[in-house]
Amino acid sequence: MDDTGLSPISDELPVPELSALPTTQDIPEAVREAVRGSTGTPTQTVSKRNPLLLGVGGLGVVALIAVPLVLALRSSTPTPEANLSDSASDTASVNSASNSASSAPAAPDAEEQALLGHLLYEEAPKAELEPITPDGSIVMRRAAAEKFNQMMDAATADGIALVPLSGFRSVSEQEAIFFDVKAERGEDPTKRAEVSAPPGYSEHHTGYAVDLGDGNHPGSDLQFDFEDTAAFKWLEENAAYYSFEMSFTKNNSMGVSYEPWHWRFVGDRQSLETFYRAKNQQERRAAEQAPSRTTPTAEEATSDQTR
Repeated sequence: MDDTGLSPISDELPVPELSALPTTQDIPEAVREAVRGSTGTPTQTVSKRNPLLLGVGGLGVVALIAVPLVLALRSSTPTPEANLSDSASDTASVNSASNSASSAPAAPDAEEQALLGHLLYEEAPKAELEPITPDGSIVMRRAAAEKFNQMMDAATADGIALVPLSGFRSVSEQEAIFFDVKAERGEDPTKRAEVSAPPGYSEHHTGYAVDLGDGNHPGSDLQFDFEDTAAFKWLEENAAYYSFEMSFTKNNSMGVSYEPWHWRFVGDRQSLETFYRAKNQQERRAAEQAPSRTTPTAEEATSDQTR
């Protein structure tokens, strides 16, 4: 110690031994790489990590694009359950429409409207009726009246006294003929229908039908023996030239009694369709029926102005 009271500082500082200093192996790798990087010396570690970062980033971008796209496709693509549901819905709609159509009542055809062997006929409009007698008491539809008058003139020219007995007949007039006579004779409707059509079901309603007699043999009017008169024989030979035909021949397939006095006009489309559609249906129905109806006696068929 000097005279200042302080201990002298040694001129020599303690020097650590080299073995006590840290080596490069003792320095962490991250620190060594950072030190090297700060000196501007490129490092392998940094260069190796950049591609990895780029790859991860690229995958992230692809994922951001692909995930919404996949979700959109899944939402727009129907699943099997949805297809089954839609198919079932469509099938139910079709079945519903089919059931509605099948449940709707179909319009009845002429055969379904038949009554006691007779078919329903519409009543001719009054405006289409023309007289076939001088006093105008007997009328027919215009086309039929024109041809009938020509036929009358031809018959007269041949010396035949052809006489019209009944032409157009309204439904109300047919009611009296059917029901009143039925009551007078004590007949049931089926029996009465063999010689007279129910109201609404007579060919006379159409304005195309006419009952004819022989003026020289009035006793044969509306009788089976009208077939023995000159008027009937002339009609058989000449009526077709004027588009007239006998409605109910012997043993006709419709099961209607023989009426040699009852003739109808079939000289235009409307009259032809009116009668031949009905006739075809009656014949088909009559073929299915057995036994057929019996032919009424001459007494039962008289004084009716039937059909």
